[in-house]
Amino acid sequence: MLLRFLFLSLALQIMADADERPNIIFLMADDQATYSMGCYDTPGAKTPNLDQLADDGIVFDAHYVTTAICMASRASVMTGMFEYKTGCNFEHGALMCEHWLKTYPVLLRDAGYRTAFAGKFGFEVTEKVGGKGELPDTDFDVWGGGPGQTSYATKKNKSMAKYVDQFPHSTLSYGAFGRDFVTDSAKEDRPFCLSISFKAPHHPVQPDPKFDGVFRGMTFSKPGNFGRELGEHFSLQSRQGRQYERFHSWKYSSNYDEVFAKYFQQIYAIDVAVGMIRDAVAAANVKDNTVIIYTSDNGFMNGSHGYGSKVLPYEESSRVPLLMYDPRHSNSGKQLRCKSLTGNVDFAPTMLELAEVPIPENMDGRSLLSLYDNPAAETHTALPLINVWGPEEVYSFGAVTKDWKYVYWPYAEGDFEPTEELFYLRSDRLELSNLSADADHEPQLDSMRKIYDQQVQHWQANAVPYHNYQKFGTFFKRVRNK
Repeated sequence: MLLRFLFLSLALQIMADADERPNIIFLMADDQATYSMGCYDTPGAKTPNLDQLADDGIVFDAHYVTTAICMASRASVMTGMFEYKTGCNFEHGALMCEHWLKTYPVLLRDAGYRTAFAGKFGFEVTEKVGGKGELPDTDFDVWGGGPGQTSYATKKNKSMAKYVDQFPHSTLSYGAFGRDFVTDSAKEDRPFCLSISFKAPHHPVQPDPKFDGVFRGMTFSKPGNFGRELGEHFSLQSRQGRQYERFHSWKYSSNYDEVFAKYFQQIYAIDVAVGMIRDAVAAANVKDNTVIIYTSDNGFMNGSHGYGSKVLPYEESSRVPLLMYDPRHSNSGKQLRCKSLTGNVDFAPTMLELAEVPIPENMDGRSLLSLYDNPAAETHTALPLINVWGPEEVYSFGAVTKDWKYVYWPYAEGDFEPTEELFYLRSDRLELSNLSADADHEPQLDSMRKIYDQQVQHWQANAVPYHNYQKFGTFFKRVRNK
C-alpha cells in the first residue's frame, strides 16, 4: 500500500501542473500474424487504415510476444513482466491483485487519465492464490470488456449492449466504442487512455458478413515455409500439441484460399474499426496529441512448417505486428522501420513514460520511446520465449536476439530426447535451417546457450512461488552434453 501511495502522490503532483500529456490509444488484435498487412508486404492483404498508421509512425520488424498464447501474453502486456513473474496463464492461475495494482491501466488512472477498456480482457484478477478471479471492470472509467473469449455476436457481450442494433458483429462495435470514448473524453480537461482488444481474427472463424465480398474468389500466395515437408527439421516435441493436427483439421492443407480469405476478412474489419477510431480522433481535434499503438497478443502459424494455431516459439507464432504513431515527434511521417528487438512486456513501460509516470522496478520491459527517437538504437539484447501450456512434451523455452533464436525442448521420456534448435534470423526469417548441429556455427551456438542459461537463471530467481512456476527453473536447465 505504501508503494501505491507514493505512486499516487507523484501522480497528483503531475496533475497539478499544466496537463499536456498525450492521449494514448492501445489497440490489440488476437492471433494476427505479421503476414496479414500491406505494411508487412503481404500479397492480397487489404489494410489501408493500418498501412496509413504505419506510414504516419514507425513499423517494428522484430517485435515478439514472450509467451504466444493469449492469457499469458495479455497479463505480460498489462504488467510489463514475463509470464513466470505474473504467474498467470491457462492451467496455472489468475493474476494476483498485487500485480494488477501495478499495471498500466491502474497506474494511468491513478495519475489522472480517463481510462477505458473494450473487448476480450483475457484474464482475471484474484486476491489470493487459488481464489476465484474476477474481471477488474470497476478499475476503468468506461468498461466494454467481457469474460473468457467473448463473442463475435455483439448481443452476447453484455457490456456492449448499446451497439447491438447498429453493429451486430463485435469488431465494428469496438470501433464504435472507441469512437464514442474519444469523442466524450476530448470534452474533458484530462488525458485519456483507450485500450481495445479485438476478438478477431481468433477462432471460431466468424467474419462480419458485411465484408463478404472483399476477398471473394481471391487466391493467396503461400509463405515460403508452408507445408509439413518444410518442418521436418523441427523437434519431435513440437509436433505433439494441437498445433500439429490443426494443419489438416483447420484445412490449411486442403482449402488454403478459403481459409485465408476469411482470415483476411476478419482483419479487414479490424482495419475498418481502426479507421473509425482515427476519424473520431481527428473530428475531436485531438489528433496532434494522441499516441496510437497497434499490435497482436500473439501471432499465428497459418500452415507454416505444417502447423496451425500458435503457442510454438517459431516466427509466425511469436513475432507479431507492431505499429506506433506519436504525432508530436519529428520522426513521424518518415515511413521509418525499426529492426531492434522489442517485446510485449514493453507496452506498459512505454505508456507510463508517455504519461510521465514512474516505471515500477518489477517491470521487465523497456520503454519504446528511445527507439522512436532512434530506430537504430537497442533496448533488449535478448528476450525469453516461453511455453508451459498444453501437453508437457510441448513445453519449451527459448531466447531470441535481434539476429538469432535458440530454442530448447527438454522433454525426455520414451522416444524423446532433449533437443536444441538454432536459427539465424537475419538471413533465415522463415526458419528453414536448424544450425544447432552445424560445426561452422558452434561459436554462435555457444553464445546463445549462454544467453539461454542466463534466462533460466532469471526464471529461477524471479518465478512466483505459486501456480507451479518454480519447478520449470529446473525443468528448463540444459543437459550439458547437448
